[in-house]
Parts: sequence; structure tokens; C-alpha cells
Amino acid sequence: MRRWWHPEAFAARRANLIRRGRAVAAIRRFFEERDFLEVETPCLQVSPGLEPHLKAFSTRLEEPFTGDVAELWLHTSPEFAMKKLLVAGMPRLFQMARCFRNGERSATHHPEFVMLEWYRAGAAYTDLMDDCEGLLRAVAEATGAREFRRGDAICDPFRPWRRQSVADAFREYCGIDLLATARPAESPAPALLAAEARRLDIAPGATDTWEDLFFRIFLDRIEPHLGNGVPTLLYDYPISMAALSRPKPDDPRLAERFELYVAGLELANAFGELTDAAQQRCRFVADMDRKEGLYGVRYPIDEDFLAALAWGMPESAGIALGVDRLVMLACGAESLDEVLWAPVAG
Repeated sequence: MRRWWHPEAFAARRANLIRRGRAVAAIRRFFEERDFLEVETPCLQVSPGLEPHLKAFSTRLEEPFTGDVAELWLHTSPEFAMKKLLVAGMPRLFQMARCFRNGERSATHHPEFVMLEWYRAGAAYTDLMDDCEGLLRAVAEATGAREFRRGDAICDPFRPWRRQSVADAFREYCGIDLLATARPAESPAPALLAAEARRLDIAPGATDTWEDLFFRIFLDRIEPHLGNGVPTLLYDYPISMAALSRPKPDDPRLAERFELYVAGLELANAFGELTDAAQQRCRFVADMDRKEGLYGVRYPIDEDFLAALAWGMPESAGIALGVDRLVMLACGAESLDEVLWAPVAG
């Protein structure tokens, strides 16, 4: 097998890398034309991000004059730092940040990757849906992609997009009234959703939580259909999956969160941002309790981020989009390795 830098191996990726450069330039143009400012925040953070299933890289910071040593982390997302900039007074900002997630390597995952994040103060999460439509069309035009492709799946970003709620997707593809099954008291094996899983020939595990069953059904029966033909904006997740998003004012069972799917692949995750510091702390603690129970480890909470929320983050909306995945789809490539200048060596 040739090394990635071998001239013949590189030549096979050259056209994709040219498209990558055009895509990155188009992303910058898109946001600059809309009065966003590009920012840069450190990869080294006191907390890498607190999603229970993500595994982070740790390192040591040695101060040259005091001799102090601190454990720091390579961020899994620039989210905390960018939200501090919202508190500082930045109304519209974007960043294409290097992010790091350990234990991830596949056709659509890489241990180091580029994440595009942008935030709008005074905006709703539905405003980000409009941003996504404009951005993907701009990237398609810049790269000469008439459509996005992944294997046999084709997605045309120039046709009207589909916007579908999570509850409607479960109803359409599985015949499940999802919110009627959300009975936390039945944990760890919620009876109603477990029964629906069995009906679909998906055998529940003995310790499956409601969320475990949600994802087993979703990944097997729903996700493959999303973003085929046209992009799908899947919105209003159950509140138990809110992460850093706020509850919907008119239905507290749901969170102001959406994900963007193109050709069956998740491309972006967006929130109407939670600004309540006390509620966010409770979620962080619950997430770390779960992480410790599953993996025997917990990551530190960024107290400075919670202090910024308590100081006062404006009502805002934010989103994270995988740049490498977007380029892969624009090129019709089979894996991220085909659109990276150089892979992380194993």
C-alpha cells in the first residue's frame, strides 16, 4: 500500500483537494457577505466538551516560570469558547476549527477534523435552517457539484429542502408515536418503546435505556432515509436529548435542536441555545454521571463557561457542521481520507 504522500497516491486525491479549497473559500465568502466575523479560539481547553459518548485527548500544560502543571484537553468542539465570545458582545461569528475526538476512525470519522461552527445572537434555530440552505448551495456551486453523493444516495441541494420533526419521522418510517413512549419512570428498559422495537424486529437489550432504544431504532430504520433526494432538516428532539439546547416554550417535552442530513449522513447539529447556567450545570453533571457509569471516566466542567452564562449570554442560536464530510459529499468520495490533505497516522 502506497503512503499518502507518494506522488501517485496524492494524484488520486488532487482533484478532491482542489474542490476542498474552493469549498473553504466559499464558506468564508458566505459568512463574510452576511456580516459574520471569523474568530479563532484555542484548541487547548480546561474541558474538552461533555457529550457522554465522546472520548477526548488529554495533555499537560507546563508553565515556564512557575513550574505549575495543569491537565488540559484538546477540544471536541469550539462551542464553549465561542459562546463566551457571544457573552463578550460578538453578534455574529464563525470558525473553521480543528477538533479532536479519540477512538474515532471510519469512512465518516477521523480523530482530527475540521468543524465549522457559527452563532447568531438574537436569532432562532430556524434562522440557522435558512443559513444551511444557502451555505450548501454556495458550496455546491463553488465546487461544481450538481448534487451531493454518498454511494448510491444522491441529494440535490437546489430543490426545496425537507423539514421534518423527529416525532413525524418516527411516525412515518416506524409507525411509532414517539412522545407517547417517553416514560422515564420505566428506565432502564422502557416498556412502551421496547415493545415497539420488538415489533420492528429490533431486540431490546436487558439494560437498554429509552435513549438507547431511540438510537437503535433511529439508526436502523430512519437515518438511512434522511437526506435522500433532497437535504432533510430533522428538528425538535425529545428534551432528554437537548444537550446544550433550550426547551421549546410551547412544548417543554421537546428541545430546540435540529440535525441536517444529506444522502443519509448527519452533517450538522444545531441548537436554540440554553442560557440558564443552573440548568446547564445540572445537565453537565448528569452527562458526566452517565459517562462515568458507562466508561469509568468523567471530564471537568468548564466553570468559566458557566460563569459566562450566569453573567448573561444573549438569546442566540448556534450550529456545528463537519467540513470534511461536506467536501466528501460534494466530491462524491467514499471516505474522508479521500478529501484530507494528510490523514492522522495510526
